[in-house]
Amino acid sequence: MQYLEIIFWISLGIIFYTYVGYGLLLWVLVKLKERFGRKHSSPALPADEALPELTLFIAAYNEEDMVDEKMANCLALDYPREKLHILWVTDGSTDATNERLAQWPGAEVLFQPLRLGKTAALNRGMREVRTPYVVFTDANTFLNRDALRHIVEAFRADPRVGCVAGEKRVHAGDKANAAGGGEGLYWRYESALKDLDARLYSAVGAAGELFAIRTELYEEMKADTLLDDFVLSLRIVMRGYTIAYRRDAYATEGGSADIGEERKRKVRIAAGGLQSIARLTPLLNPFRYGVFAFQYVSHRVLRWSLTPVLLFALLPLNTVLLFSPQHPLLYAVLWLLQALFYLAASWGNYLAGRNIKNKYLFVPYYFLFMNANVLRGFGYLYKRKGSDSGAWEKVRRR
Repeated sequence: MQYLEIIFWISLGIIFYTYVGYGLLLWVLVKLKERFGRKHSSPALPADEALPELTLFIAAYNEEDMVDEKMANCLALDYPREKLHILWVTDGSTDATNERLAQWPGAEVLFQPLRLGKTAALNRGMREVRTPYVVFTDANTFLNRDALRHIVEAFRADPRVGCVAGEKRVHAGDKANAAGGGEGLYWRYESALKDLDARLYSAVGAAGELFAIRTELYEEMKADTLLDDFVLSLRIVMRGYTIAYRRDAYATEGGSADIGEERKRKVRIAAGGLQSIARLTPLLNPFRYGVFAFQYVSHRVLRWSLTPVLLFALLPLNTVLLFSPQHPLLYAVLWLLQALFYLAASWGNYLAGRNIKNKYLFVPYYFLFMNANVLRGFGYLYKRKGSDSGAWEKVRRR
């Protein structure tokens, strides 16, 4: 029984640290750094003549419904038109994506009939990029007008910056379902953590909706890579650069169409996270990567590996410890709190199935939903074993 108690309290400590403790510790460390270190000041955005040429890179598959809106958004960005190159890689598209793009003279299109997945499309498209910086964005996301200027400013402000991560914003709308509402809340929390990570040392990865790199730092990835944005950005850190985070450069997209679509996305991300941990093992070495290794393990590795397993083992452990001769009242209270949390999540699941909005119940439901999908990610990754393609099923969005 004593060993079970030790396992229980260690598990509870890891779970708390992963989802709450790291954020609190990070906030304290950033405040101490900014209090006693050099004050950070944001320089003015560069003038037109100082702006470099950029490639706006869009890997798309069957996005005919988004082409016109996306191109209109690209051309409305506050960046000199002669310095902005818009590149679409549309491998495998079988709808009217290419025909729509042909109506936009500002779009350069690379297409091949064979669909090998997004990572293979990135590898192929990057061989054609000639600008010093490349900005990656998705076909179904829309950038704010000043986004590119803020990204360039981040590169110019610090030569150690090899990648700039923009902010992802989920437009839930007034009729947000559990998927959209939960996803939006999750990304607001993620954005706060990314901002703090970057202020301490470096953001831990970039989201594919909007991020940029110095073109010379691009390294081709295995075609079966599931989280190309994450692997690409962290490989840049492995070369001694940092990832800056700019909240003033953001991409907005709709939430998943329903919780089933969100499940597909979360399972793929979880599987990609596990795959990334295996492929980025050098980053676990604190003697080589110092502060970043601490950030990487705390923010990503625990979430994608150990913590979800411990989370779902906690209630069974607690149930056994109800019969412990020591502190039975304490374990009874903890068991009751867990039971209430699961009950609230179950009720949130019931409401989600009927598209009834209740943001308070979305929180426990979405939290358990995310962690359950990490466990499903193990199975997803196992089923893909031996596959050399990174293609995945598109997620429908509202």
